[in-house]
Amino acid sequence: MNQDKKRDRLISELIDSNALKTERIISAFRSVRREDFVLEKYRDYAYINEPLPIMCGQTISQPYTVAAMTEALQPESGHVILEVGAGSGYQSAILAEIVGEEGRIITIERKKELAEFARKNLAGYKNVVIVEGDGTEGCKKYAPYDRIIVTASSPSIPKSLVDQLKPGGVMVIPVGSEMFAIKKKDKIEKTFMGFYSFVPLIGKYGNRR
Repeated sequence: MNQDKKRDRLISELIDSNALKTERIISAFRSVRREDFVLEKYRDYAYINEPLPIMCGQTISQPYTVAAMTEALQPESGHVILEVGAGSGYQSAILAEIVGEEGRIITIERKKELAEFARKNLAGYKNVVIVEGDGTEGCKKYAPYDRIIVTASSPSIPKSLVDQLKPGGVMVIPVGSEMFAIKKKDKIEKTFMGFYSFVPLIGKYGNRR
């Protein structure tokens, strides 16, 4: 089975499992070739519904998890979105397709090797900015953000990220093994999304080594 057919089959599975619901998000999943964001030796496995190793002890997230987080984030055309943890760049590519030319994705990666990997994989996206640094501190240069997504497990919700989220904005973040969608109104509203497994979020306001 070729990669296009494998991708179609995976997307059908994600729709059937209710992980993918929104047409613009489904369209983004169809447009982004996951095999371009994994290590070459894993390309044949790009469309199995599992995380895959990249480098530096990190992984490209399971497609189900990417779908669930993106649906909870509710990204729209023109949004400016902060992603904490660039990884391979796959999540950034999905979001870049959704926000379009009028939007922008700022993705922060603390590991130089991963930042370079993501930069190579995302070379075709003009609306993605890759920043090397501590993602737990956010990125004030482009703040405030319509949406924030954190792709590693934090011990708590960093106030630094909440402060960079627009009023009415949404943040999706794993806290320990629990996933939450955070909405910033007059007060913070938290919605529990389920239990997930992520690598730890390392940084000033995250886990310490």
